Amino acid sequence: MASEIVIAQTTIDDEDQAKALARGAVENRLAAGAHIDQPLTAVYRWKGAIETVQEWRISYKTTTDRLPELAAWVAKEHSYEVPEWITVPVTGGSEAYLSWVVEESSAQ
Repeated sequence: MASEIVIAQTTIDDEDQAKALARGAVENRLAAGAHIDQPLTAVYRWKGAIETVQEWRISYKTTTDRLPELAAWVAKEHSYEVPEWITVPVTGGSEAYLSWVVEESSAQ
């Protein structure tokens, strides 16, 4: 079962938007849950300039089956022109927790 679970991440520069992205994904059963990390400092090149901003990272717990819908939903709801979207496979963990992720992120 562990291979079915992924952590998907994005960042955004507004705390309220971070909360809305996390809550909306859970409400729509695209993810079982989401964590929002404290503000972090992001440094990156964008359109030829070096940017330094505060961002909140959102980590979604979901399944590979729901990942395409979650990715499409985040892309639609996100305010960035090119939002970060990274996925990391979960290769192990508590069977009870992994089962919960599958159950709570399933379309019903």
